[in-house]
Amino acid sequence: MNYEDKLQNVSVLGAAGKMGSGILLLTAIEMADLQLKPENQSKTFALNAIDVSPAALSGLFLYLKAQVRKIAEKKMVALRTVYKDRKDLIENGEIIDQYIDDVLKIVHTSTSIESTYNSGLIFEAIIENSDLKVKLITQILENNNNDPWFFTNTSSVPINELDTKANINGKILGFHFYNPPAVQRLVEIIAWEKTNKDLIEFAQAYAKKLRKTLVPSNDKAGFIGNGHFMRDILFGLKQAESLFDKMSFAEAFYAVNRISQDFMIRPMGIFQLMDYVGQDVCQKIMIVMRPRLNEDSLHSDLIDQLNSQDVKGGQNSDGSQKAGILFYEKGQPTAVYDPNKKDYVKIADFKEKVDNMLGALPSLHKPWKAVVGNKGKDQILSDYFNELKAMDTLGSQLTKDYVINSKNIGLKLVTDGVTEKEDHVNTVMLMGFFHAYGPINNYFN
Repeated sequence: MNYEDKLQNVSVLGAAGKMGSGILLLTAIEMADLQLKPENQSKTFALNAIDVSPAALSGLFLYLKAQVRKIAEKKMVALRTVYKDRKDLIENGEIIDQYIDDVLKIVHTSTSIESTYNSGLIFEAIIENSDLKVKLITQILENNNNDPWFFTNTSSVPINELDTKANINGKILGFHFYNPPAVQRLVEIIAWEKTNKDLIEFAQAYAKKLRKTLVPSNDKAGFIGNGHFMRDILFGLKQAESLFDKMSFAEAFYAVNRISQDFMIRPMGIFQLMDYVGQDVCQKIMIVMRPRLNEDSLHSDLIDQLNSQDVKGGQNSDGSQKAGILFYEKGQPTAVYDPNKKDYVKIADFKEKVDNMLGALPSLHKPWKAVVGNKGKDQILSDYFNELKAMDTLGSQLTKDYVINSKNIGLKLVTDGVTEKEDHVNTVMLMGFFHAYGPINNYFN
């Protein structure tokens, strides 16, 4: 089956979720563009958006309509060519509205898994639960006669485990989008020795059409991205705990969050990023990774405690940040949650004290926004870390320790066989996490 044939009937499981909705959007655009080709006018393209939540599905079309409009506005020149024979479409607005209609009419929402039974390609974007993934895939295989292929968006469950337990015979691979899928250019692709070669070639063609950068990861739980991120979180938690003899709980967590953002020149502090992903998601990922890697340290009592107190983070439906270990106002952290007090402590009450304890930033410091896209960033970062290296403050020491540990995590991913190349680790952290520099560097030899 060729590329276009495989995309005639597609399903997305978990379509109304944070990741599923983005996958649905990208696939809907690709399928609509295929349908609008003159040679495909007689073909029918159907994209099944499947989710357990009717309420979430009801709002899905509003999301799709808004996003397709933005995409259409950026590709007006191409769309004028597509609709050149439509004499009724003259103004840009008319063309955009028509394109939105053509994309949306491909999408069919459902709460029933039976909608997948005619699909040749199925995206799975449900929660990180291996047993549930296997259950759904098995049910589909038992009822689908179209020899379907599966793309799983899992960020931690090994592909060989899903393949073997569901008896898919190599017709599944990991296609891990980063959040948000419509914006993030990075996709981790994970195959194993039995993965169908035609499926891999299709995945590469699909990624190219979506203008995604594919980074291969070997089939180890957590893969590259979460293999680094989860261990980075755990080090941040450990570093905060090491400050309890000098600071209160809230003060220590504010300090490490600032170290991992301002001092390390990252877009978010480690605890802000943990909130962005969600404490419940981080917990599930560690639950997957810990036994499969036989690594007992992949666990956090604090994350368990936060989840038990319903302090989970994540995003609201409008994309704004929910309160987690940090409380947010206008997108900025303004308080830190203390699980012992079961309440938030305002950062303003201790910020000056803790900042003084950390010490000043190096004089050559530039914020992440000024560095990440700067053509001279290599020299900027080298000069900055050289200055920081010579400093003797609490902040500089915590930063050195964090940068060195981050590098060691990256090197461990290579020695553990998660990837063969150090560059793959750096690419994932640069593109998937928007870091200004890769963790495997020579700033502190």
